[in-house]
Amino acid sequence: MREWNAESYHRISNPMFAMAVPVLQRLALRGNELVLDIGCGSGLVTEKLLERLPSGRVIAVDISMNMLVTARDHLRAGHGHHVSVLLADAAALPVRDAADAVFSTASFHWVLDHPALFASLFGALKPGGRLVAQCGGGPNIQRVHDRAAALMGDPEFAQYYAAWRDPWEFADADTTRRRLDAAGFAAIATSVEPAPVIHADAEAFGTYLTNIICRHHLSYLPTRALQQRFVAALTSMAAADPVPYELDYWRLNMEATRPA
Repeated sequence: MREWNAESYHRISNPMFAMAVPVLQRLALRGNELVLDIGCGSGLVTEKLLERLPSGRVIAVDISMNMLVTARDHLRAGHGHHVSVLLADAAALPVRDAADAVFSTASFHWVLDHPALFASLFGALKPGGRLVAQCGGGPNIQRVHDRAAALMGDPEFAQYYAAWRDPWEFADADTTRRRLDAAGFAAIATSVEPAPVIHADAEAFGTYLTNIICRHHLSYLPTRALQQRFVAALTSMAAADPVPYELDYWRLNMEATRPA
């Protein structure tokens, strides 16, 4: 499950990009810093970060080799001398006391051990370095997850989900503040906000479920036909919602500083 279909993600991840832009605006930069982009994905947001670092550097970190290859190819032409890619687990970064800032969007909820994650980020920052990040939090996409859980108990699918384990951690603001404090951070600010995303039609909604929201669910199903029926059932339910094809995204914002 570390690997993604990076080409598909690069093509359909506009909602992730739109959520990331305001987060990037909250990161104050002089333009000469070293910034870690944790969970860089296919590099779309990394490119916007690099535009703000004309004499700085970005280390683009991801646990998916497919994502890193796509990001490298996307960024190489315009920013090759200012960016390097690093295959690493965010909860065990091989970087110590080096970064002026850590930036991340839409990634931390895929790390199950948030105390280890925040300890890793703290260690990667220089004293005085800043963390500015956003990920899924609170009741993030609860509606589709509840419907998927019900489908997983359906006789057609249940046998394949005996070993199911949730792959995400959607923490709340208070829990995250306590975890950041325990890791040693100061000047901590956390919040959770709604960020609903509406897809244009059934095809767009189903494609998004297949490649992003439900990729973990579908990995348990052994045939393409079963996967398609699973997604089709979820898409049909979404079509009947008060706002058709809406995903009830909630975003957990966090800012903190490693004390100087």
